[in-house]
Amino acid sequence: MTISTKAGGTAKPAEAAGAKVKWDDSNMKSSYANVCNVTSTREEVVMLFGLNQAWNRGQQEITIQLTDRIIISPYAAKRLATLLEGVVTEYEKRFGTLNVEGPAAK
Repeated sequence: MTISTKAGGTAKPAEAAGAKVKWDDSNMKSSYANVCNVTSTREEVVMLFGLNQAWNRGQQEITIQLTDRIIISPYAAKRLATLLEGVVTEYEKRFGTLNVEGPAAK
C-alpha cells in the first residue's frame, strides 16, 4: 500500500516514516485454501480459511475442513481490502474479468 507525498510522488508507509522493513520469513508456513469466511466484532476481524473437498454438486451437506484462522484489527482489514482490490484489478487487466456469482436470490 502506498501513500501520497507532498511532492506528488508516492512512498510506502514505512519508508515515509524513515524505517526500513525487513521481512523475516523463517517461521512462515504456506497453506492452500479454496474457502474463506469472515466475521467481525468492533475490535477484530476474523478470517477462517479451509478446504472444500466436495466433488459432487448435488450434496445436501458439505463439510469444510478449516485449516487456518487469522485475526486482525479493523484497520488492518481495511488496508488488506485495499491491497486485495489492487491485486484483483491488476489480475483482471492481465487475464480478463473474473465473474463471481453470489448466492442465488430466493
